[in-house]
Amino acid sequence: MDIKTQVTKMDSIVAQGAIVDAVKEFFADDAITSDYGNNSTTGKSEMISKMENFAGAINKVNAITHHHSIVDEHVSASEFTFDFDMKDGSKIYWHEIIRRIWNEEGKVIQEEYFNAE
Repeated sequence: MDIKTQVTKMDSIVAQGAIVDAVKEFFADDAITSDYGNNSTTGKSEMISKMENFAGAINKVNAITHHHSIVDEHVSASEFTFDFDMKDGSKIYWHEIIRRIWNEEGKVIQEEYFNAE
């Protein structure tokens, strides 16, 4: 599987704000995630639930900017800025690097977020 193509497709879906769809399409069933070393998930279904809850809490998407991505064999790193107004009145502004490890079938088996500020 061409990982660079998979990264491009996934990043395009995320940039459109369809984060749940990206997880559904590109995550392996046994994928694990970690947010800055906290709030980890184990398994695709747990990540889908987490992303559905998060997406449901967004009042307004101000901007999602995909800056660039790099791919080295089965590891990718994508830089994004997310700017959201949340339903609880708070604001989220994340500038982050999303590191993904991909399996031979072109599915994400590990995803970790790093603060790029």
